[in-house]
Amino acid sequence: MKTILKLALATTMLMPAAAFAQDAVEITLWHMEQPPHRVARVQELIDAFNAANPGIVVTQEPQNWGEVYAKTPAALAAGQGPDMLFAIPDFTPILKDIGALTSVEEFVEELDAKHDFVDSTVEAYSYDGGVWAVPLYNMTMNLWYRKSVLEEAGIEVPSTWEEWRDAAETLSVDGVSGMGLPANRQLYTDQTVYSVMTNGGATEIYNEDGTLRFDNPETVASFEFYNDMLQFSPADSTSWTWGEAEACFSSRSCAMVMQFSVIATYDTQAEGDAADLGVAPIPSRDGEEHNTIAYANAVMLLSTDDEKMEASKKFVSFLLEPENYGRFLNMEPGLFMPVTADGATAETFWSDPMVEKYREQIETIIDNGQNGRLFGFTSGRTFPSIAAISAQNIIAETLQAVAVSGQSPADAVAAGQARMEEAAR
Repeated sequence: MKTILKLALATTMLMPAAAFAQDAVEITLWHMEQPPHRVARVQELIDAFNAANPGIVVTQEPQNWGEVYAKTPAALAAGQGPDMLFAIPDFTPILKDIGALTSVEEFVEELDAKHDFVDSTVEAYSYDGGVWAVPLYNMTMNLWYRKSVLEEAGIEVPSTWEEWRDAAETLSVDGVSGMGLPANRQLYTDQTVYSVMTNGGATEIYNEDGTLRFDNPETVASFEFYNDMLQFSPADSTSWTWGEAEACFSSRSCAMVMQFSVIATYDTQAEGDAADLGVAPIPSRDGEEHNTIAYANAVMLLSTDDEKMEASKKFVSFLLEPENYGRFLNMEPGLFMPVTADGATAETFWSDPMVEKYREQIETIIDNGQNGRLFGFTSGRTFPSIAAISAQNIIAETLQAVAVSGQSPADAVAAGQARMEEAAR
């Protein structure tokens, strides 16, 4: 009898741990940061969170930007979707429109009171009486060059479109392309074309009433200029994504590129001389105000289960704590910029060896981001139909009509507006 009691007691003492593991709340994170080193950094943070929160198990499943717009609604409809999903502003309306999102306004207000969000990053997800995602990091497009290359050619950093074109032409010598620009029907081309548009007076693609104004003289002029610059870009840039532009710059095959960041590839695949790496605002038509496309990346909370929703909020709160946030941002140093006041001063952000080495460039990126814009999310107005326009890469499609099919910019832009109107229905 004593032996039976001892066995029963021993079994009882073991049960809480076993039951605890079995009853842990499991939540899945989808994100589109596919490079292995980014996946590894996210996993480090997940492991730290899971260890500190034994009642929660977070797992990550990296996704592809080219598939996720269609894959997510299908997965959610099948009951196999994620509990958390990274997003950009024009992705969120797709899920909101199918009823997959619940407003996280109160949660964002709590985080804002603690960490102080950059207002524009919250505004990008605030419409229709709610806040539909939690801002995580910012990304802005910049002009990258080598200081020594411009100096040897006797060229000043371009500020106007005319200076930019002249610089690209002068630097196109000895098999080097003066400027690397994509012309693929893909998100990267949307980003670079809009960065030219917003520096040419074509920031707005909507009127105040929500009708489209893509077809206007400023947009046409922007496409004319971009197409003109393509003559100084490599012939294969019609199939480029972000990686090809970075590789072209790192290999010195492109003298200048327009990219969010080239720091990682420049440091690991090129000469890595921080003193020679130049970064500047994107030239504008008149050289006055310099704008850029800016993406306030965020995380959407999708679970309909209360426990999973609370676990998801706990994980997001963990990421935004300054002692973790810098490590999160520096999964790609120089690319992901802070969206909170305490994150912008976090030791974990600035003490990263790569950030320390390229501090001058990163501070310039942050400064350039003050004039960030995003098509469909400008002037304090948000039109959810931009999600369909962006998902179909209609801006990039319009450029391909000019660069590949030989349409005039005016005809291509007019057709682009018609395509946008069709997509927005």
